[in-house]
Amino acid sequence: MTGPTYLTISRMVFSTLFLTFILIPETWSKITALVLFIIAAITDKIDGIWARKKKLVTDLGAFLDPLADKMLINLAFLALTYYGVVPVAVFAIILVRDFAVDGMRMMAARKGVTISASFYGKLKTATQMTALIILLFNFIVNIELITILGNIALYLALALTIISGMDYLYKGYRKFIK
Repeated sequence: MTGPTYLTISRMVFSTLFLTFILIPETWSKITALVLFIIAAITDKIDGIWARKKKLVTDLGAFLDPLADKMLINLAFLALTYYGVVPVAVFAIILVRDFAVDGMRMMAARKGVTISASFYGKLKTATQMTALIILLFNFIVNIELITILGNIALYLALALTIISGMDYLYKGYRKFIK
């Protein structure tokens, strides 16, 4: 267990706390949920930089990091879908992409092939987190301009979700036919 791995695990804890607070129908708890989400999103950036810079990359950390990201992002999308902020179809596409990519990565791993995070995958995660922060903030303040910005960010994140999913599946397919 390394420092970055502990930080990754803390993101998983923050994800669960986020879901708890976002579901309480009080403004203070929604603000708390937003703060928890932002802290968790920041830990995603910090643990990766820390692990690479100090050469603390481990198999456990490499396994847990994307899992923690998916927990945080999908629980936030689930909550916002529950509240009607995010359309069910958008959340469904995001989930299907995650299952497809993770399934392909697991099949590759069984054959000893590693499919690393791609530029598009990292951009997708950053864009999803940004969109979620905007949407969560607007869930509290409800300002029309922020609603528009949140929707633009959401559909940009959706486009990158699809593009990165296709990129991973294509790369995975190419590795399997070699």
